[in-house]
Amino acid sequence: MTERIVEAEGLVKRYGKETALDGLDLVAEPGQVLAVLGPNGAGKTTFVRTIATLLRPEGGSLRVAGHDVRREPEAVRSLIGLAGQFAAVEPALSGRENLEMVARLFGQDRRAARANSTEVLDRLGLAEDGDRLVRTYSGGMRRKLDLGSSLVGSPRLLLLDEPTTGLGPRSRVELWDAIRSMVERGTDVLLTTQYLDEADHLAGRVVIIDHGKAVASGTPNELKRRVGRNV
Repeated sequence: MTERIVEAEGLVKRYGKETALDGLDLVAEPGQVLAVLGPNGAGKTTFVRTIATLLRPEGGSLRVAGHDVRREPEAVRSLIGLAGQFAAVEPALSGRENLEMVARLFGQDRRAARANSTEVLDRLGLAEDGDRLVRTYSGGMRRKLDLGSSLVGSPRLLLLDEPTTGLGPRSRVELWDAIRSMVERGTDVLLTTQYLDEADHLAGRVVIIDHGKAVASGTPNELKRRVGRNV
């Protein structure tokens, strides 16, 4: 049996009296993009932050590639990359310098950091702009570089929390292409989104959550037949 990359059972997370995750059950199989779809406040970001060991659940279980997030957080962190809703890049550095800095933080030596940063810039179509200061980058380029920062440590699982928030149509399509390229190279992806069209373009499987619970799951085509064009 193939090991599941993410497996949540009865997951519970509360903020005071507010329940963000209310017994969430969700499985992500390896070798595909899983999209977690839902409106604002559904619990999507809380779920991603829990996988990333940034939040500790109050109930249920959550495993990443067989590792329990509560008992083995260091093992989980070694397997993941995370890109949030806003590009976390340093505008006073070049694109290459941003990637090399992150690679060094992953413990890579100077030569490996340089080589891996060059490879990621090539993969994301940023090679020609790699030595420009990030303050001169467009919003879409910054988001690509943020993805690159998540990839330079060669994660097994990439977590993308609403990766196209605030981007125009052209930048969205470019970012979709970059995500597809990552999957083709063997990176598993879990992304959150509010947009069924984004899930349709990228995901092999979609889970819709609302009020912290999974309310539907299936392939994009199955869900479009069941819930219509908009969610």
